[in-house]
Amino acid sequence: MLTQSFLFDPVNPEETLRQLPSRKAVFALYGENESAEPYIGLTPDLRRRLERLLRPAKTQTKRLQLVSRVRRIAWQLTGSEFESLLVQFDLLEQIYGPKSLERMHLRAPAFVKFHGGNPYPRLTITNRPGLKEAEWAFGPFPSHPAAGRYSEEMLKLFLLRRCEFNLDPDPSFPGCVYSEMKMCLAPCFKGCTDDRYAEEAEAVRSFLATRGESKLTQIRLQRDRASEQLEFEAAAALHGQFQKVESVRALAAELVHPLNVLGACLLQTSADPDEISIFLFQDGEFRGPAPFSLLGMRIQNEQSGSSSLFAQPMALQPVPESNISAAQKATRDHLEARMGAALESLSRQKPQPNATVRQGHLALLARWYYRPQHKRQGEVFFPENEQKWPFKAMLRGIGRVAAAKLPKPEQEQKPNVSRQT
Repeated sequence: MLTQSFLFDPVNPEETLRQLPSRKAVFALYGENESAEPYIGLTPDLRRRLERLLRPAKTQTKRLQLVSRVRRIAWQLTGSEFESLLVQFDLLEQIYGPKSLERMHLRAPAFVKFHGGNPYPRLTITNRPGLKEAEWAFGPFPSHPAAGRYSEEMLKLFLLRRCEFNLDPDPSFPGCVYSEMKMCLAPCFKGCTDDRYAEEAEAVRSFLATRGESKLTQIRLQRDRASEQLEFEAAAALHGQFQKVESVRALAAELVHPLNVLGACLLQTSADPDEISIFLFQDGEFRGPAPFSLLGMRIQNEQSGSSSLFAQPMALQPVPESNISAAQKATRDHLEARMGAALESLSRQKPQPNATVRQGHLALLARWYYRPQHKRQGEVFFPENEQKWPFKAMLRGIGRVAAAKLPKPEQEQKPNVSRQT
């Protein structure tokens, strides 16, 4: 799977180690028996890491020494931490199968599951939604408590049941505290008709599928109608409901979608300085990377207040005069077509029928997305209405990712003027 390799001579390790690049990479160390489990790792500096592992120790040390066991080194250069983790997981999955999740300490993210197949739907929290019910699994959330809080706060807006057992409605059933507090339609003792409960269940499902937008639209229309009719008290009450729904909506990140339509495009730095790597999350797994060439594309300068990709006369690589005409063709339409071609090539790849790969890739997506903003490298974008990608915003994102690779200009030092007394 790794793209580069060569034999390792334990007698003369220095000569071999000098051939390694000082670059970010994923590597594997193989012994005499190639079928045995290799030593797999990732590092921001391949040469320095393997020098620590393979250079013979002059004195006794507790540091791991593999120089006498290794016979072959394989590696693959990567452009970002995310790409390194993805390559490492795919390599471990081929060797260890489901145990690769444990080896990388990957936890399955939480989902809010809508039991739409039940005659009286309800909600639960799950970490392993099935593919047959992917349209009723909404997530991923960063943790089980986060999904539970979102579910609990959302149910306060509706009258869906909270009990988890299968119902056999009986008018003699005493009900529960939620029915007493008028927080449930009480289908357990026929407190409502089946059609009424189905209507409420569909409202909950729609809320989950749209991250609250369906409820907000409904309240917004009622509030505007009340304002037009000068019913200001009713409009104020509806505005309070609107704000409450907004607070519940904020508990679900933009990543939260029905699992069957969950899609995302990640933009990451590439091992090639003239490219950006595009990763497409689709059908429950990552595809890529697909390269996006930066030649002819100018990088925006956000500090100057400009938002145009073509405002600053700075390119990642000088374009020779003989190719000026080619560089001038890098218009916005050309760049959008380039982006569309890259995404199209990724979407045509067939998904792997492997549950471990899907679980691992989903866990990597949630781990990357829910990191603190200042530690999350790269950009993410989601398809808009009718599954169309926001190419204009994505090109700006490419500009930001590419600008992060450029060396930062040194700040001008202010003269040290001593204060005279």
